[in-house]
Amino acid sequence: MIGEWRKQFNQDFPFYFVQIAPYSKYDNTYDAALLMEAQTQSLAYPKTGMVVITDLVDNIASQHPIDKLTPALRLANLALADHYKKPIAVYNSPMYKRMEVSKGKINLYFDNAPNGFMVKGDKPTEFLIAGADKNFLPADVKVEKDKIVVSNPQIANPVAVRFSFANDAMANIFNKEGLPVNPFRTDNWEIIGVKIP
Repeated sequence: MIGEWRKQFNQDFPFYFVQIAPYSKYDNTYDAALLMEAQTQSLAYPKTGMVVITDLVDNIASQHPIDKLTPALRLANLALADHYKKPIAVYNSPMYKRMEVSKGKINLYFDNAPNGFMVKGDKPTEFLIAGADKNFLPADVKVEKDKIVVSNPQIANPVAVRFSFANDAMANIFNKEGLPVNPFRTDNWEIIGVKIP
C-alpha cells in the first residue's frame, strides 16, 4: 500500500502510522499479534514510522481506544523528529534488536531505550519463554539498564521469547521516556490454527 500510494502521488513522502490496539474479540488467538508483527515489518520501507499504543486501551473489548490525544502527540513527535529533524532525543518505542542465550537465560537487547527501562506495576508482564519443544511458559523477568533478561526454571535451554504476542496483551514495560516496548517474538515458528491469506 505504501509503495502504491507513493507511486500514485509520484512522491516518496514519509508514511507514519499507529499500530493496532490490543483487542480481545478476534476469531483466532493470534490475529492481532500477527498483524502487529506485519506492521512492524513494514518499517523496513524507507521513510516510515510507527506509534505503539498497547498502553492506551481503556476497554479490551473495543477496537477503538478513547484516548486519541496521546497517539496524536506520539505521531507529532515522530514526524517532528524524523522528518523535520527537531531535537527530540527519544521518539520511538523500544524495538527488539537481538537476543543471546547465556547460562539458561535469554538476554534481550533493544533499540530506542538509551536510558533503560521502567515498569509500571510490581513486575513486567507478557513475557513468555520456550525451549526447542516450542512450549511457551511465563518468564521470570529481570530489567537491567541495557537489556531485559528472561528465564524459567523449567526450561534449561531456552531458544525463543515472545513479548505481548497475543491479541489482548497490554504490557507494562516502557523506555524511561514513557514509550511502550513494541510487541515481538524471536522465533519464526508456524502459528497453528491461523488463516493467513
